[in-house]
Amino acid sequence: MPVDVTPGATPPEARACCLPRRLSSTDRARAAEVAELARVLSDPIRVQIVELLANNAGEVCQCDLHPLFAVSQPTLSHHLRKLDEAGLIEVERRGRWAYYSLRPETLEVLRRWLS
Repeated sequence: MPVDVTPGATPPEARACCLPRRLSSTDRARAAEVAELARVLSDPIRVQIVELLANNAGEVCQCDLHPLFAVSQPTLSHHLRKLDEAGLIEVERRGRWAYYSLRPETLEVLRRWLS
């Protein structure tokens, strides 16, 4: 393994000492939670839906979302259901319409991980 001789570089043995000896169960649980959210957000349409909801104050009716996407209504419903199952959005049904909003506490998991 080549040794970094750059002036001011941290020697490998000094870097390794700062790592934890093992990961806690809390770290594993958080990693699983972040991985699940990342998996759900791996689809561009779902990312766009989350962004639309984040940029809109209040709830958004599914009837307003559908014209924004070049997908069928069942496909859009599938994406919304996946976001709901992951806990990223809330759904309130009023008659035949569904209204969606973000769950800020779930997004906070991603914010904490990214910061």
